Amino acid sequence: MLGSMPKNMLYYKASSVALPDLYEASILDLQDGLVKGHYTSVQLVKAYFDRIEEVNLKGPALHAVIETNPIALSQAAALDDERKDKGGRGPLHGIPLLLKDNIATLHEEGMNTTAGSCALLGSVVPRDAFAAAKLREAGAIFIGKANLSEWSGMRAAWGQLKGQVPNGLSERGGQTLSPYYPNAHPSSSSSGSGVATAIGLAAGSLGSETHGSIVSPSSKNNIVGIKPTVGLVSRSGVIPISSHQDTPGPMCRSVADAALLLNFMAGPDPRDEATLHQPGIVPDYMKALDKNALKGVRLGVPRSFIRDIKIIEEVFNSSLDVFRALGAEIVDPADFPDVEELLTSKAEKRVLDVDFKVDLNKYLSELVHVPTGVKTLAGLIEYNEKRADLDLPPPFYRDQSQFIQSEAAQVDDAYLAALTEDFDLGQHERN
Repeated sequence: MLGSMPKNMLYYKASSVALPDLYEASILDLQDGLVKGHYTSVQLVKAYFDRIEEVNLKGPALHAVIETNPIALSQAAALDDERKDKGGRGPLHGIPLLLKDNIATLHEEGMNTTAGSCALLGSVVPRDAFAAAKLREAGAIFIGKANLSEWSGMRAAWGQLKGQVPNGLSERGGQTLSPYYPNAHPSSSSSGSGVATAIGLAAGSLGSETHGSIVSPSSKNNIVGIKPTVGLVSRSGVIPISSHQDTPGPMCRSVADAALLLNFMAGPDPRDEATLHQPGIVPDYMKALDKNALKGVRLGVPRSFIRDIKIIEEVFNSSLDVFRALGAEIVDPADFPDVEELLTSKAEKRVLDVDFKVDLNKYLSELVHVPTGVKTLAGLIEYNEKRADLDLPPPFYRDQSQFIQSEAAQVDDAYLAALTEDFDLGQHERN
């Protein structure tokens, strides 16, 4: 278990500089050390690179990071110089972060954006993803890309037991492993972001969620993940699944760190129409970090949604006592009126089948260059068929079932009806 690793292994060994414990330090703690001159961003980046070297491909070989940024140290040096000359930009100045490998970064920086697939290796994106650009403007350093379920889990059909591609497995990154127990489930497509954050491979990370891919790996890896409301954070430059459900979001070791990243990520983007329908002024989420905020708040417990996870129910129930002690009123149970219909509806699956084809084709068409020539979902299927023996390990490389289902899907009356059903179920649950 990595949690038992000696503390002195968490420091940058090539220097006498005593950095904070990289397991526990918050972003504000790290920034405080930078401001006071206890260490530089260059030293901090080197420390995280040392950590990645120790545990990613060597040692426990967790495969949480798919590649590192070849110019991160020069970027850190430039930010150190800027701090000396002009002062800091704010709390993210010189802070090292990881991004899930479906979030685009400038091609000239030297990192790929591939969703874990060799089909997009060397592809040239037109620009940073909007969320990445906002964080970069605030002074963050992207030290690498996090591994993920290939194509964010959309290669194999949901629920298909035989041959289903495992969560956290990609051709480029290999199989992400749990940091807490050998071969334990790393959970969902943002698994690399979750594992890397849990063991201090960066100060924080970004994931993306369509159907649990932020909240689930955050839960499994004992970190804090926020799935923002669709439209709060732009999806432009993020390899898509569904324009109706996708959103990038922060994955950090504390609520404060996650709120801080969300502050800088949120905002309107002309390339994502959903963001233009949000309130014009982004609130300061850090102001909501009030220890008295739960006093008088009513929190409902939808028991129907935790009925199949008895293994965590005892711990879950103890957390309710913590909320009560902080002044919250717990309504238990507080089940949704249409819970059975919500759990059994096939509408979401039909919408995702169609959206994946439409939205992925749009993303691929906007790439400046793709060395493999893959510019459509149909082209991706053909590419994988021609090089199956070089792709994922058997039997997983044979499974393109979700790709094939989506390629056959159409924007038709059934799709439009499914959209309406999704909307109606969502409205009922909110009411």
